Amino acid sequence: MRNLPPGTGDYPARMDGLRFAFGTLTVLPTRITRWDRDAARAGMLCAPLAGLTVGLVSAALGTAFLLLGSGPLLAAVVTAATPAVLTRGLHLDGLADTADGLGSAKPAEDALRVMKQSDIGPFGVIAVVLVLLAQVAALFHLYEEGWAHGAAGAVLAATAARLALTHASRHGVPPARPEGLGAIVAATVPVRSATLVTAAFLILAAGAGLLLSPYDAVLNVLAAGAALGAAALLLRRCVRRFGGVTGDVFGAVEETAATAALMALTLG
Repeated sequence: MRNLPPGTGDYPARMDGLRFAFGTLTVLPTRITRWDRDAARAGMLCAPLAGLTVGLVSAALGTAFLLLGSGPLLAAVVTAATPAVLTRGLHLDGLADTADGLGSAKPAEDALRVMKQSDIGPFGVIAVVLVLLAQVAALFHLYEEGWAHGAAGAVLAATAARLALTHASRHGVPPARPEGLGAIVAATVPVRSATLVTAAFLILAAGAGLLLSPYDAVLNVLAAGAALGAAALLLRRCVRRFGGVTGDVFGAVEETAATAALMALTLG
């Protein structure tokens, strides 16, 4: 498959990318038909679509609870919990493992071994608890403003979080191990393609914000920027610390981006 911008290329290649994205980033019943770097490239370019789907389901459930009288706190909990269910906790597990690896103060190879262990250490527990608390608190604030703000925040955060994975897969970001998800997707996405996907997302985010107010359009763009910025900082740290990316790092990047987006939305 050629390195084509999003929206172009042959139909089978696009479908391979969609299957790869949904098959690796969600638990939705999807059969991955190809497991190679070409499919990984297309899949990581389609990652925001998987995030959009997760965000829409989360927003729908949270809004339903709110409209049924649960109150904004329970609606926020349901909205934050839904992505974990739709990924079997994969990204939260990656966040915990990455936090343990970063906090281990061991050489890169030893830190990677810490991350592969099945147990969770104190740094991992602290990271997961703080991230979930921050997400619930931010969503609570948004739902207090109305169901539309809470739902929009959930969709924006989930989509921006998966867009951060597109950037984590771009050329120049090496894998930390020769095997695993990190190895198959690392350095597959051309910078130009990632930029085009980002531009399309920012335009859509601004347009969605306009449905609420011009201020919300600007806030959506700023929140997306905060998500990508926070994810980039973590990615840079992990590449320096571990020598590249792993599947766990991708999970940490995703959760960091989602949390940063939600927190930025509350600052308005």
